[in-house]
Amino acid sequence: MRIPPTRLRLLVLFLICLVLPACVSKTIKSNSVPPIKVATETVAEDLLLDVGIVIFDPNLDGYDEDEQVYPEVRKAEAHFMPILLSESMQASGAWGAVRVVPDSSQISDLRVEGKILYSDGEQLKLVVTATDSRGNVWLDNKAYEGRASRYAYTMTSRTPQDSFQAIYNNIANDLLELQDTIRPQDRRNIRLVTELLFARSFSPEAFAGYLAKSRQGRYLVMRLPAEQDPMLERIRSIRERDHLFIDTMQEYYTTFNGQMIGPYQEWRKLSYEEAIALRELREQSTRRMIAGGVAILAGIAASGSSDSYARAGASTAVLGGGYLLKSGLEKRNEAEIHVEALDELGQSLEAEITPQVIELQDRSVMLSGSVEDQYAQWRELLAEIYRTEIGGLELPQDSAPTPDQL
Repeated sequence: MRIPPTRLRLLVLFLICLVLPACVSKTIKSNSVPPIKVATETVAEDLLLDVGIVIFDPNLDGYDEDEQVYPEVRKAEAHFMPILLSESMQASGAWGAVRVVPDSSQISDLRVEGKILYSDGEQLKLVVTATDSRGNVWLDNKAYEGRASRYAYTMTSRTPQDSFQAIYNNIANDLLELQDTIRPQDRRNIRLVTELLFARSFSPEAFAGYLAKSRQGRYLVMRLPAEQDPMLERIRSIRERDHLFIDTMQEYYTTFNGQMIGPYQEWRKLSYEEAIALRELREQSTRRMIAGGVAILAGIAASGSSDSYARAGASTAVLGGGYLLKSGLEKRNEAEIHVEALDELGQSLEAEITPQVIELQDRSVMLSGSVEDQYAQWRELLAEIYRTEIGGLELPQDSAPTPDQL
């Protein structure tokens, strides 16, 4: 087979075109952050909905080793991100108390749960679910994602916002828009269901029959206890203590964020640089190996030509192809070095996120276990306090059925 010298030159140019694009950096130079929306109407304080944002699911079950997931970093992010979301929601002034809670057992007017699908310094992907206490779903695994700007981690940057602040603002704005569609009567019923669910969690026998579930799985209020019922008063007292404990936990989360933000921002900055470099190296490796393979095949095909120029070009193509293959393998090895660097960065962050001590009114609680474990212990203590306080009180008498409120 005879390949004219002109075609060989075109082949070389083609190989160069394969390799050169890999040197172009594909990054986001800037990204806009949507402003936080505010409520369109003034709402009475007793109708403001309280929000519980559950610590995010770090999504560590069955992840692939090639995904560059660092468990300790991901666990820290699962605590870090809900706090940023709570700050965005509080900024709207449209909610009651917005609290970060350790698990979904904490009963709130609106429960928000998130799952981290992907996170590094360059990209963040989440899915979010929001459900009110009646069982109505506001957000059903809605996906949110964003990319950080190249300038988000520069030394000259003066922005106080998180690199992915746009995601948290978008979630907060979506929830506010949904809340604006709810009538005052429905808000009142959400808050009522929340109180009755809390009461039932501590005394199922005493508060049985007040709530029922529809076929759609939503709670309906069937009757109400008397306003001056002593058991209801005890429940409200217990609930205030629970809120006090959770509010104290907010101080822990705030302290946690303050300690984490420095090393975490540095990790994300390096992770961003490593992610960009890793992607470019992999692109270069793939393209160089493809180009090398094509060059070798072309050289072999041209080696049988009777044209001395073609044979010389064939030898050059084979040598050049071998170089490109070798270069591609070296690039791949270099990429593995970057992967190891990311792993070391993740391990170095682990020491910066050790839980602290929560100071309560009458004791100090050492969070040597998880926050979830500590909250479970607190709930057991509340149940014990409730049983002690109600003593020999009689079960509350059911009031007349309520009118249709839902």
